Amino acid sequence: MATAYWKGANTKTGGGFWSSGHTPTLIAAFLYFDLAFMVWVLLGPLAPAISKALALTPAEKGFMVATPTLAGALLRVVNGLLVDRIGPKRSGAISQLIVIGGLLSAYLLGVDSFGGTIALGVILGFAGASFAIALPLASRWYPPDHQGKAMGVAGMGNSGTVLASLFAPGLAKLFGWNTVLGLACIPLAIVFVIYMAMAKDAPGRPAPKSLSEYLHPLKSADAWWLMGFYSVTFGGFVGLAASLPIYFTDRFGLTPITAGYCTAACVFAGSLVRPIGGALADSIGGIKMLIGVFIVAALALAAVSIAPTVGSALAFFVVAMLALGVGNGSVFQLVPQRFGAEIGVMTGLVGMAGGIGGFYLASSLGLAKQWTGSFAPGFLIFAALALVALVSVFVVKSQWRRSWGAAEGVRI
Repeated sequence: MATAYWKGANTKTGGGFWSSGHTPTLIAAFLYFDLAFMVWVLLGPLAPAISKALALTPAEKGFMVATPTLAGALLRVVNGLLVDRIGPKRSGAISQLIVIGGLLSAYLLGVDSFGGTIALGVILGFAGASFAIALPLASRWYPPDHQGKAMGVAGMGNSGTVLASLFAPGLAKLFGWNTVLGLACIPLAIVFVIYMAMAKDAPGRPAPKSLSEYLHPLKSADAWWLMGFYSVTFGGFVGLAASLPIYFTDRFGLTPITAGYCTAACVFAGSLVRPIGGALADSIGGIKMLIGVFIVAALALAAVSIAPTVGSALAFFVVAMLALGVGNGSVFQLVPQRFGAEIGVMTGLVGMAGGIGGFYLASSLGLAKQWTGSFAPGFLIFAALALVALVSVFVVKSQWRRSWGAAEGVRI
């Protein structure tokens, strides 16, 4: 069962959300997450310019934009362990310095090969791994009845992907894509200062555990189910965020800037509804929300595969991203209820699964384009995975509600 990991931080339940936790830390967590996600997907909006300069194949383009996603997925487990060992604030500071240093080095030294883009993608993975830091940083301050909203507000940092899509293509056209890497260090440095000033670890942090104790949640089937659900919801979100600039330029011949605007519209939709998804899950239960999420996402992604125009594709992508964004918030309404005592490592493990899902989607779209000449098979396979997730929800829902849902007294 989940334990009240928030005791000692704030034990007020049933009150207003903003008075139940630590608002400066919540804001700091959001800003850190937002800017980290901005640079995590930076190679996506820059992909048309990079692929033209380096003469990349469709498969290489897909792998390039997918590499930060995979690196971020694996590093989330490391960060989850680090959070529970030294605390989320210090873990976040270390991660931010690595990303800033990596981007600055890439700008000064230049990236002139496919291998160089992969190396940069690994560094950007540290930004994607911020997920396993920012969410526990905020979550530990809030009681169970406000977990969905707290995780949703902090997790709305997904919107950083909008900033990358909006500004990176235009800046690349004006100054060159390599210069964009250096320019990104400016807002990152500003947020780092704000983060150090405002963020505060919640009191009552659990005592350090052994590695085997940290990974104990993996012995529970519930952990694997939650990881599977998030591999579809967040995997779909971040995989699309990284791949849509390539899709719109290759499929419809849009300019990189116009493709960036289309991508930004889709990503904004998914980011905006994440806290809404968390709040709705607090009210009616994360399980009910996920059932609707997987149905809508599967239908929208299948429709994308046959969309004949930019307008229709854009509309279906927005619907898909809305569903996936709600799903992200819904999954993380469930995680703290079941694994409150292991929230740091579970955030990392679930986040890792989401990153792996994103890596699969982004890379498979590139392979589908190279092997078949169309992106459609990649979208159809991921739609099928959403249906598999839907069936899985029905498999576990009754047992969850009878056991840990009922014991915690929180609607799931």
